Amino acid sequence: MAVECVEIRRHHRVGIKDIAGICLPTSVKFQSPAYSSVDAEETVEPYTTEKMSRVPGGYLALTECFEIMTVDFNNLQELKSLATKKPDKIGIPVIKEGILDAIVVWFVLQLDDEHSLSTSPSEETCWEQAVYPVHDLADYWIKPGDQVTMEVSCQDCYLRIQSISVFNSEHEMDVGKSFTKNKDLLPLGNEAELCSALANLQTSKPDAVEQTCALESTEIALLNNIPYHEGFKMAMKKVLSSLTLEKRGQAMDTQCQSNEMSCESGQNNSEQSVPEPLYVLDVSEGFSILPIIAGTLGQVKPYSSVEKDQHRMTLDLISETNHFPKETLEFWLRHVEDESAVLQRPKSDKLWSIIILDVIEPSGLLQQEIMEKAAISRCLLQSGGKIFPQYMLMFGLLVESQTLVEESAVQGTERTLGFNIAPFINQFQVPIRVFLDLSSLPCIPLSKPVELLRLDLMTPYLNTSNREVKVCICKSGQVTAIPFWYHMYLDDEIRLDTSSEASHWKQAAVVLDNPIQVEMGDELVLNVQHHKSNVSITVKQ
Repeated sequence: MAVECVEIRRHHRVGIKDIAGICLPTSVKFQSPAYSSVDAEETVEPYTTEKMSRVPGGYLALTECFEIMTVDFNNLQELKSLATKKPDKIGIPVIKEGILDAIVVWFVLQLDDEHSLSTSPSEETCWEQAVYPVHDLADYWIKPGDQVTMEVSCQDCYLRIQSISVFNSEHEMDVGKSFTKNKDLLPLGNEAELCSALANLQTSKPDAVEQTCALESTEIALLNNIPYHEGFKMAMKKVLSSLTLEKRGQAMDTQCQSNEMSCESGQNNSEQSVPEPLYVLDVSEGFSILPIIAGTLGQVKPYSSVEKDQHRMTLDLISETNHFPKETLEFWLRHVEDESAVLQRPKSDKLWSIIILDVIEPSGLLQQEIMEKAAISRCLLQSGGKIFPQYMLMFGLLVESQTLVEESAVQGTERTLGFNIAPFINQFQVPIRVFLDLSSLPCIPLSKPVELLRLDLMTPYLNTSNREVKVCICKSGQVTAIPFWYHMYLDDEIRLDTSSEASHWKQAAVVLDNPIQVEMGDELVLNVQHHKSNVSITVKQ
């Protein structure tokens, strides 16, 4: 079925043109990993997966469910023919008004004439659904009376849904760009329809060169995260403004002393020395425009640590669009001999004003060796310089979640037809579940959020590796898990919440081996330990 889903959209389409004052060029086309065609050089899965029943914010079905393919696994000839079969063209009427974000696919597995299994989002199932994000339409808004058309094939062992377009109820045909490069896949009609379709195509200027930039879905969600970029801009502006004023004061003192010496020696000191810039280093992983944002904040020399040539070309294009001098942004890995030793001085006699570290993984866990990186970074900062974030607070709460229990370990023998496989399988269970969306996780909160840990990157003496936290129970039930997340403080006033609606980060949870029965008013004591970027949480009995 075709769906509208904000969560899918923000992970697969860059929906903004301006990020904290930085304009994104129209010549840059951002693509998610789920964007691919049959004739692509590299074979990748042309879809992503989601548990649609738990997707944050939910989804709206814009069409009825429709069948796209039937495969008989007992018919060898039919299976062989899939590799050479031409794509099937499908047209589906729209039943609800909304934004076309994705085609969601699931399967009905017919075991025999009487028994079947469904992976539908409406079923209680262990399966996720396949999600084909929609790209490159001239207009994503559809309404009843329109028809969504697509081509379905399975030529390279992947089910592909391509050439998605919309037949408009007002115009005979409204065609967006195709998912494939094959011109013969455009819907055919009479001459008037074809002219109308060509007129509606969004085309670039003949001399414009489109730059494709492939990003992970979390990187696209990061670009769409407005509070993140606005927060960094404000925090960097504070630090750089303070250091600039301090530098000007020092320069004036030096100039006065120089003028006095020149007067005594009879020399004319009319030449003004060019002031040194402030150096900013962004070593966050993946694609980041923070160095470009830093470059707008005065006399700053920003360095990016992106590795991929495609990402560097895109950042150069963004710099050019925003009228940056060509030499403003530099790529730090071109200046270091050993890429494993990224944290170094900008020059032998200079220090950094700001160092941006990647402290939280998209999964919701701490980045490995983050405290060690912070220790090195502190030694590379000029007086008054800062590490971003400066510190983090870890928060958590107690919940009752049967879903987390059942997804973390095999429960008993009833669901395994009496076979006692739990003792063996459960040896391989992990203590912490990651990539969770707390906002849509089926659970009952049994306490209010509490601060579990402070990790300070600027003042490490404030850190504790082991602490006990008392948690008051506000609802009776069984404690089965402890979800946690972070507040990242760029300074004492500007913070980023990794559990917010706009966050590109997920959350994580510790699942208890044995549920704990609690009553309202009880108090549990949690033992929180931090060692080498790993955090453990246990309930003190």
